[in-house]
Amino acid sequence: MRKSIKKLFSIALAAAMAVSVFTAASVSADVDPDFKVGVILVGDETEGYSKAHMDGISEAAAELGMDPSQIMWKYKIPEDSSCYDSAADFVGMGCDVVISNSYGHQTYMVQAAMDYPDTTFVSMTGDFAAISGCDNFKNAFTKVYESRYVSGVVAGLKLQQLLDDGILTAEVQPDSFDADGNIKIGYVGAYSYAEVVSGYTAFFLGVRSIVPNVVMEVLYTNSWFDIDKEAAAAEALIANGNVIIAQHADSTGAPSSTQKLLDSGKICYSVGYNVDMLETAPTAALTSATNTWKVYYKHLFETAMNGEEIEADWAEGYNEDAVAITQLGESCAEGTEEAVAETIEKLKSGEIKVFDTEAFTVGGEKVESCPVDLSFMDWSTNPPSVIYEGETVEAIEDGQFVESFYRSAPYFTLRIDGIIEDADPVQ
Repeated sequence: MRKSIKKLFSIALAAAMAVSVFTAASVSADVDPDFKVGVILVGDETEGYSKAHMDGISEAAAELGMDPSQIMWKYKIPEDSSCYDSAADFVGMGCDVVISNSYGHQTYMVQAAMDYPDTTFVSMTGDFAAISGCDNFKNAFTKVYESRYVSGVVAGLKLQQLLDDGILTAEVQPDSFDADGNIKIGYVGAYSYAEVVSGYTAFFLGVRSIVPNVVMEVLYTNSWFDIDKEAAAAEALIANGNVIIAQHADSTGAPSSTQKLLDSGKICYSVGYNVDMLETAPTAALTSATNTWKVYYKHLFETAMNGEEIEADWAEGYNEDAVAITQLGESCAEGTEEAVAETIEKLKSGEIKVFDTEAFTVGGEKVESCPVDLSFMDWSTNPPSVIYEGETVEAIEDGQFVESFYRSAPYFTLRIDGIIEDADPVQ
């Protein structure tokens, strides 16, 4: 009872402090009361990815002293002409900036940008703003591959603990080792886009920085949010012997299934995405890689209100605290917190490079060169046609693949050794 009362008091105190902070901020003389933002979301607060954006926007607005009425929302907007209609509605409501949070919104957002040149349109995770020729159309993302690498370190430390304690052995769980003695881990991916490939590769390299003898199996769902498919993918991966199940998908399906199978006696743990999964998987969840969207949105709102130029591409990581991992779960290995702090500092200093070419091979060979065409293509034509032409850049520089440098959206698509993608998506 005492703990419950103490917890309730803490919650009440935190809420009172939040109200106090917001009230104090709301009298800021620097905020333009006529500045308005429209937000187009592919989901709502029940979906982790959209909730993370909602939280980031609200936190940024509060810190700047904006009134909540200055932010307008549209939820569960499909990746079709509904996005354009929503953007046009926001223009009619007087919005200075219109944001969408899904990659599939991008082509409709640029259409709106061309039709309404006095409004700024930001397509989060998009990839052609800089080559579109449309000055009021912008893209932004984070260097989330950095936090995925750190979440991989967390997973690797757990694997090492299981091995050291004799809990994970070929005798106890033989399916968790391949013929060469490598430990099997799994990954639930939404689509085989560069964003997902970049993320799962970073996670894998983080794991392998602790336990070198690992292999990873990737299952796709062909959906950003499908609880049933993500749950089925996790169950299939665990049935194949995979010990850690990470994800680039937006529901709690994979962590929930992992918890269920852990409770049944399987050795399996979860690394989530976007939000803390500890409520869903209290002993299976180790952590989640996440974006701190507040950092970008605060920058965006301040820049727009000051009448300054907004970057066509924006991408930041740990150096600007734009990415993070969530609270460490109780099942994490001893020393994980210290190892995470050390890894983050080395990422900031440049001592650790996520895509260091010494850390991976492709087809058994070190990657010495990787030209990347930044053009935006229509892949539905045969052959594919160019919609917006971009330059071809060399992505290998100073012994690393430089990700999210030439544009904000990821462009790492190398399939490195040790990772297997299943050809058929989960049904």
